[in-house]
Amino acid sequence: MVRILFIEDDSLMSRMYQKAFTFEGYEIEMAADGEEGLIKAHQAKPTVILLDVMMPKLDGLQVLDRLKADPETKAIPVIMLTNLAGEQDADEALKRGAVKYIIKSAYKPKQVVTMVKEVIAGYTRNEVPTSSS
Repeated sequence: MVRILFIEDDSLMSRMYQKAFTFEGYEIEMAADGEEGLIKAHQAKPTVILLDVMMPKLDGLQVLDRLKADPETKAIPVIMLTNLAGEQDADEALKRGAVKYIIKSAYKPKQVVTMVKEVIAGYTRNEVPTSSS
C-alpha cells in the first residue's frame, strides 16, 4: 500500500488533500508542522512526502534538509506543495533534493493526486519504500 505523509499547517488544506488521496485509495498520514513531520517520516516510513514550505517550528526547506541528511529518510521522494510561486524558491527546493515543486493555488487537489501518482510511478519498486503493514 502506498503511504503518503502530508506535512501542512493549514487544517482546511490538510482535510481537503486527505479526502482527495483517501478517495484514490492511498493511506495518508498528516503532520501539522515540521517537527511532527520529521517524527512521522521515521514512524510511518511513507512512500512519498508532500511538504509545505511556510510552517511553524521548522519550515519546509529545513525539514527537507533534515530528511535528505538522514540515511533512514533520504531516499523518500519529497514533493514541495506550497503557495510560494517564486522561481528562486522552486530552484532552491529542487537543488536541496525535492523531486517536484507544485504551486497549490495553480492546481485542484485531483490534479495534485495525478502528479503524485506520476512521481511514484517514476521510481522502481526497489527505490520506493512501501509500508510493511
